[in-house]
Amino acid sequence: MAHEANREYCISIGDESQVPWSIAPAWQKESARNGVLAAKSGLSPVELHASWSAQKIAEGWVYGPVKDSEAKTHPCLVSYDELPEVQKVKDIIFRAVARAALRFSL
Repeated sequence: MAHEANREYCISIGDESQVPWSIAPAWQKESARNGVLAAKSGLSPVELHASWSAQKIAEGWVYGPVKDSEAKTHPCLVSYDELPEVQKVKDIIFRAVARAALRFSL
C-alpha cells in the first residue's frame, strides 16, 4: 500500500519512474519493505530518509541529477535538508500510509 501511494504521488509530481507493485523489481520491493519496517519502528521522515540513503549507498547507489536504476544514480541522495519540498512530502506521505496500513493490519 505504501509503495502504491508513493507511486501515485510521484506520478502527480511528474515522476513516472515508479512501476506498479505487481511488476516492481525485487530491489524496489525490498526498498519499500525496508521503508515500512523503518516507519513501523517510529522513525521520523528525516530518519527515514537517512535510513533509505544509507541503504542505497550500501547497494552502490550514488548521487546523480537523474534517477537511473541501471547507473544507480538518484537525485535524492542528499541530506534531508537539501531535498526539494516535493520530495520531503513524499517521505511524509510514505511514512503516514505505512503506519496507517500497519495499524489496520494488526
